[in-house]
Amino acid sequence: MAEKRVVSVIGLGKLGVPMVACLAEKGFTVIGVDINQSAIDQINAGKAPVQEPGLDEMLHRNRERVRATADYSDAIAHSDVTFIIVPTPSESDGGFSLKYIHSVLDPIGKSIRHKTTFHLVVITSTVMPGATGSEIKAALETASGKTCGEGFGLCYSPEFIALGNVIHDMLNPDFILIGESDPKSGAMLEEIYLQLSNGNPPVSHMNLVNAELAKISVNTFVTTKISYANMLGEMCERIPGADVDVVTNAIGQDSRIGKKYLKGATGYGGPCFPRDNVAFALIAHSVGASPAIAEATDEINRKQASRLANHLLPRLTPNSKVGILGLSYKPDTNVIEQSQGLALAKELLSQGFSVILYDPLALDNVRQILGTQPDYADSAKDCVQRADAVVITTSSKEFQTLVPADFASANSSTKLKLLLDCWRVLDRSQFSHVCEYLALGVGPSTV
Repeated sequence: MAEKRVVSVIGLGKLGVPMVACLAEKGFTVIGVDINQSAIDQINAGKAPVQEPGLDEMLHRNRERVRATADYSDAIAHSDVTFIIVPTPSESDGGFSLKYIHSVLDPIGKSIRHKTTFHLVVITSTVMPGATGSEIKAALETASGKTCGEGFGLCYSPEFIALGNVIHDMLNPDFILIGESDPKSGAMLEEIYLQLSNGNPPVSHMNLVNAELAKISVNTFVTTKISYANMLGEMCERIPGADVDVVTNAIGQDSRIGKKYLKGATGYGGPCFPRDNVAFALIAHSVGASPAIAEATDEINRKQASRLANHLLPRLTPNSKVGILGLSYKPDTNVIEQSQGLALAKELLSQGFSVILYDPLALDNVRQILGTQPDYADSAKDCVQRADAVVITTSSKEFQTLVPADFASANSSTKLKLLLDCWRVLDRSQFSHVCEYLALGVGPSTV
């Protein structure tokens, strides 16, 4: 087996820290770099500065192979490969900003200038097609005084991961995408990824712009499946006897379609899916192509919170208190960007309803947005018992432990609560006896 190279990771955030931990888990010596001294101190103490299942334990048991610093020259001098995984926030037009990438390219390039050995730089952050081979490459060549492909290598290789499953996804990729400035750089990166990965995933080598396009295309295609399933679910709700799960389970068996992400429920959210669709449309418009599918996908998704509200509003009274279970954009994370539960809470609050919120991990982040305007519950059961109507907006394991007795009203033994189960995590045959049970994506009973 090839000797493992020393790796540096620039950016110790939600993806950078798991990358550090996973590389160390596989035996790599890793140097993390960030300007956040608190993150540096925590990593050097063997603690994770970000929340992700299993991360703290993995980082702690591999602390002998990990160190963090704010010194770029130290990290570059003592490593062979550098991964850049800093934020690329969306700009007003939907494109991705390179301001944070540019802030690290100069010190990286200047450090490479003093090296006598070949150093590989890998852009892992999502960027617009053309960025790596043009301004990123030019900035590194200027700062280093070296030619790309000769004095240093450059690759674009984004991760295809989901928060809450980052460690699993990094170690078990469906495939490895490598955009390369030259074959030597691509071969170096493939060697690292195959040492990092469990199994033997396929590797796709290509030029830089094709890799940049492939990254955005994957996310756009996946979101199209999600919005299609949600469109189908809305249709099923209006057709007696129809059930979106029955339909999607059937069509998902067709190998041309597949079952992944074909679940009619709430809209997609998070830091990647929504913005990648907008960026895809921007790219298409910029070259005179039609982004009709991407724009339709985005349009359907933007209507999902209103769709939930429309199920609730006819069944609420002015004094109804609505409980929302699930404020993160998906289970097992505290990230609330583009969260459907948060969007629903804002919608109901704007219409004057009282709202009580609960999420296993995300409440602190929600409080920073909504403050004291809503009430907050201590548990899923507490939220249910204090509310008149309950909406389950994520498939969190805690929500699946609710039992019919939890829905007994504290106000009146004869008053039925309303339950809107967006992911159908509870058994409707049991809960329909104790509350008005509505399953998103299911039509009226024909019985």
